[in-house]
Order: sequence, then C-alpha cells, then structure tokens
Amino acid sequence: MHTNPTYSSLVAVGDSFTEGMSDLLPDGSYRGWADVLAGRMAARTPGFRYANLAVRGKLIGQIVDEQVEVAAAMGADVITLVGGLNDTLRPKCDMGRVRALLTEAVERLAPSCKQLVLMRSPGRRGPVLERFRPRMEALFACVDELAERHGAVVVDLYGAPSLGDPRMWDVDRLHLTAEGHRRVAEAVWQALGYEAEDPHWRTPLPTALPPGWVLRRAADLRFARQHLLPWIGRRLTGRSSGDGRPPKRPELLPYDG
Repeated sequence: MHTNPTYSSLVAVGDSFTEGMSDLLPDGSYRGWADVLAGRMAARTPGFRYANLAVRGKLIGQIVDEQVEVAAAMGADVITLVGGLNDTLRPKCDMGRVRALLTEAVERLAPSCKQLVLMRSPGRRGPVLERFRPRMEALFACVDELAERHGAVVVDLYGAPSLGDPRMWDVDRLHLTAEGHRRVAEAVWQALGYEAEDPHWRTPLPTALPPGWVLRRAADLRFARQHLLPWIGRRLTGRSSGDGRPPKRPELLPYDG
C-alpha cells in the first residue's frame, strides 16, 4: 500500500554500502542505492535536496563520531542509517559496544527528522560469511528493537531471497552490483510509502547452471588476490579503505539525479 508521501530532503549515513560500491559509473565514481533513491524522490518533489555522508570502511564508532551529528543538524525529512556490519566482520568484535553505539546514533537521529530508515543489511549466500552470521543477526535484532522504540522504518534486505543470490554481488563478494543497488533503492522507496515500481524486487533470480569447477576456482583465486588479501592486510595494519576519504556528497543541496 502506498501513501503518496511528500519528502523534500534525504540524508544518507553509513559506510561503503551506502556510498554505493560497487555500482561503478563511467567516470569512475560510484552511484549506489541512495543516489538512485534520491533521484526518484527528486523527480516527485521540486527543489528536493540530498546529502550522502557515507564513507567506505567506516565502523559504527566512526559513523557516530563523524556523521551522526552532521546529519542531525541538517534537519532532513528522511535519514537513512546503515552501520555496524563492518564491525561484525572484524576478527574481534565487542557486540555490546556496537549495540550501544548504534543506540546512540538512533537516539540522536530519530528526533531530528520526519522519518528515520534502518536496514537489515543483505547477506550473500556462501560459506565465507557463515562464521559471522550470528553477529550479523544480533546486530539486526538490535536494529528491530531500536526501530520499534523510536518509530523508525526497517527495510529487511537480509530476508530478501533475491539479494542472497551470488549473482547480485560484485567480484569482491562484499558489495552489491548495480542491479542489487537498484533493488535496494526499490525496497527503501516502498518502505517510505511510495507506489511500487518493481513489486517483485524480492523475487529470486531465475535458476541458472552454476559455472564449472575450473571457472569457480579461477574466480576464487582472483577474489583472494585482488580483494581478500588486501582486506586482510588493512585489518592487520589497522588501516581502512576510507582513511582520508571525504563523504561523497557532504552538503544537503538540490539534487536532479
């Protein structure tokens, strides 16, 4: 059911998922679900404004320290907050601290906007993430609890069959493809009360024959060399892919998509 909402501004807060990796544009920048969503909202509302404070690699503590107060001060109609998943993927993760920081973020953001949007992040099927799944689900339980307490909308991407399909994920196995980002934008669009443009965004992809053993092993080696080893190296040295990187759209300005 849609309610024909009228939102005039959007601020997106978070990490690489909200920055838009790996939805790569021809100029080398990233688009992502938040940009797609903002474009749709702008088409409905003259003078629509949009800011995206997300930076790849950020932990929930960094999101709270660097983005939350800035977002709250903007006074946007809609704020999206997705964070904490990077923490759960670290070898050592204090889930009590993650919950406390996420709670702090929601308590600050919810009163500052008309509608706060939280998410249960999508999870790719496969063995790599299985060891982290209990932490992820503990994070999502916290999201659900906070949303109920503060009147936030929860977009359940984790429970969407289509987004668990490996074909929706880039070669780095951590970020969605352009089609995955489009489906996330559709999910948030519907959660905000707009009329569905794709009622079947959750529907699983058609069954396809899996690649052969040789192709799978070649893909595994390429993934390890290009993505897994550099990721491990950053973890061991305390570095992040977002170190020194500014937000993609730091000011709440008119957006034409």
